[in-house]
Amino acid sequence: MKVPLSWLREYADLPAVTAHEVADKLTAAGLKLESITSHGHDVKNVVVGEVLEIEELTGFKKPIRHCKVETGEAEPRMIVCGATNFAVGDRVPVVLPGGVLPGGFAVGARKTYGRMSEGMICSERELGLGDDHNGIMVLPAGTPIGTDVVELLQLREDVIELEITPDIGYALSIRGVAREAATAFGVAFRDPADVELPTAAEPAWPASIGDPTACDRFVLREVTGFDPAAQTPLWMRVRLTRAGMRPVSLAVDVTNYLMLELGQPLHAFDREKLTGEIVVRRAAAGERLETLDHVVRELDPDDILITDQSGPISLAGTMGGLETEISGSSTDIVIEAAHFSATGISRESRRHGLVSEASKRFERGVDRELPLVASYKAVRMLAELGGATVHPGVTHAEVEVSPARIAIPAGYPGAVAGVPYSKATVVARLEHIGCVVTDGADPAVRQGGVDPTGVVTGGALAAKLAVTGDDMITVTPPSWRPDLTDPNDLAEEVIRLEGYENLPSVLPSAPAGAGLTEGQRLRRRVGRALAEGGYVEVLSYPFISPADLDRLLLPAADARRVAMRLANPLSEDEPLMRTTLLPGLLKTLVRNVGRGFSDVALFEMGPVYRPREGAPEVAPVLGVERRPSAEELASIEAALPDQPLRVAAVLAGEFERSGWWGAGRAASWADAVQAARLVAGEARVELSVSADQHEPWHPGRCAALYVGDTLVGHAGELHPRVIEAYGLPPRTAAMELELSRLEAVMPGPVETPAVSAYPVATQDVALVVPDFTPVADVEAALRDGAGELLESIRLFDVYTGEQVGEGNKSLAYTMRFRAGDRTLTVEETTAARDAAVALAADRVGAQLRT
Repeated sequence: MKVPLSWLREYADLPAVTAHEVADKLTAAGLKLESITSHGHDVKNVVVGEVLEIEELTGFKKPIRHCKVETGEAEPRMIVCGATNFAVGDRVPVVLPGGVLPGGFAVGARKTYGRMSEGMICSERELGLGDDHNGIMVLPAGTPIGTDVVELLQLREDVIELEITPDIGYALSIRGVAREAATAFGVAFRDPADVELPTAAEPAWPASIGDPTACDRFVLREVTGFDPAAQTPLWMRVRLTRAGMRPVSLAVDVTNYLMLELGQPLHAFDREKLTGEIVVRRAAAGERLETLDHVVRELDPDDILITDQSGPISLAGTMGGLETEISGSSTDIVIEAAHFSATGISRESRRHGLVSEASKRFERGVDRELPLVASYKAVRMLAELGGATVHPGVTHAEVEVSPARIAIPAGYPGAVAGVPYSKATVVARLEHIGCVVTDGADPAVRQGGVDPTGVVTGGALAAKLAVTGDDMITVTPPSWRPDLTDPNDLAEEVIRLEGYENLPSVLPSAPAGAGLTEGQRLRRRVGRALAEGGYVEVLSYPFISPADLDRLLLPAADARRVAMRLANPLSEDEPLMRTTLLPGLLKTLVRNVGRGFSDVALFEMGPVYRPREGAPEVAPVLGVERRPSAEELASIEAALPDQPLRVAAVLAGEFERSGWWGAGRAASWADAVQAARLVAGEARVELSVSADQHEPWHPGRCAALYVGDTLVGHAGELHPRVIEAYGLPPRTAAMELELSRLEAVMPGPVETPAVSAYPVATQDVALVVPDFTPVADVEAALRDGAGELLESIRLFDVYTGEQVGEGNKSLAYTMRFRAGDRTLTVEETTAARDAAVALAADRVGAQLRT
């Protein structure tokens, strides 16, 4: 909505403030500012001139005229012009040498077409008044010569453009914005709809309402003897242009002007083209209408139509029909103003893909009391400006509608805002927006709901305050605010008018003992640990395709093949909810490699969706008219899948980068296992690793990850066929862990270990074991055998070769021993080491390497 500031000042006694200050006040009141545009502030030295003589120049490709123009100076000006739509005696705007047009375009005296041109005769577009560049702007006869055109046409104007949200349709008018501005500045407001209507008993053109759900008020007025050649006055054309509308003709411009001013759309019919009674109804099957945009539209039974005996003549509230359009010869006009169903117009507009200025207003809600006023102002303006005679009668078809009434406690707005507002403040603010406020409420509605008289209360807070005896008030919203239907709407009005900036910014204090849960802490620690370990976190869509399950080589009986199918997927290619994190990660890895990032390490945390056995295939769909019962909530819960939280990582290329410092190291299955160990370390649990065969991993390079007897995930190198199916780099590795299972086996709160002040004793041991022996089993045997003196153990070398024999490997460990109460002797550490070696020999057949 574009609001010229001068138009706003007509109805609000604003102080001497700038457009920016007005915009700031409107923004504080809840209206959203789009932009502020200044027009004509750079224009100067443009005056009214009279054409005295015209000399037609020949020999050029287009018509050229050399004109003598009287501008009120000592001598007339000689000006060259290419337009032909003016004649001798016409008054025209002239830019004198040294003058400036909108946009900073300077005009001087120069020789052109062989003649001297001392200035320029202007079109509307050159003056910034519109897009019409077909000819010179001809001013009304009798306009004083030499008058400053900037003042005459009010070229200097600031226009505030507002973005009107669906809940404030009243602001799609100068009337609505002026009311808000007057309230914001605390000044007087003059309502342009405050017009004394004449009493008229006889009807105008006959009309009726055929469907009360489509329209509850329909008004017709008539004028006769209208002059089709009458021109729209300059002031109206300028205002329409500044407000973003193109002037068309006087009859159309009057309806558009009043729509902008009042917010009530109007439509003009050619009276000679109407046949019989006008009826507002819904469309019948098979009906068609050619609208003003020359499109023949197939009508839907839900469309709202204005019809006569010939059939549909207008798509109500959206666009008129071509058959009854005002033409250049129309002298008798019927003006229509109505109040249509907001939801009906909204559906109709979207159904036909036809958004008009009228439909924008009707679908947001129009003042039901405006049709009588707007139609009367329209016929009066047609009489004053177009020489028409106003028919004394008016047709007024109406469906009785009871005004809404809302009962709330006077303290309710303050309870919502957290700031106490006195009853006087609440009442005053509601009256500022036009509400009628009375004390008390019917006892039948004190608990909330609707009483037999139509009084509405609602909300648990409002009901609670009513029960506690807070003063009750009953509010009747004004007709121009159909959006006020609930106690919360009234609370919002009080709060915004009192000023959002006056609401204190107080953070709620956290209750004692509250904070992150242990699961939340674990997820944060895991994310930090993997990021510090060189991995980059990604977020993938939780959707997969059936082809992903095939690319992962999952067996037919694999539980991961049982996936939830979405009823309305974002893409038909990915209709399933993921049962593993790997597809999204692998696709992200391929995308990065394809864009030149060959060394990639990624991780993701998120839920997977595993349908429960025996769960219903479709969750029940509940209504919104009440809170679901416990049984209904349980039925929804039963249909939901299990959603365990998982973490997965993939890596390819170099894990340790090469550079001037030397060669790097390619990522391998061992790095995937180490990523799993990082995650387990943050959960304060120890992973045991054993060989396994589990798709999509390589059958010989796959590790199953356990915590005790609980399987928590897998890690290793991906199967070559999976790598080929996704187009991954060779030897890509991956791991996937179920964080929900890790969280379930986490130990209790961390106990700080005692720090010994005594020195550490170190022993190295190398054991020869069969090459299929898991390293974790060897380490576990050494830990158990060494006893309580062992502080830590670290594998520092793995060797295979002739010295240990074929089919064997050598594992070298550093074992650190320390006691809390003494310095250990060599005999004690040697005995502990020997005991560890002996247990390893017994469990895994290890031999001490000499």
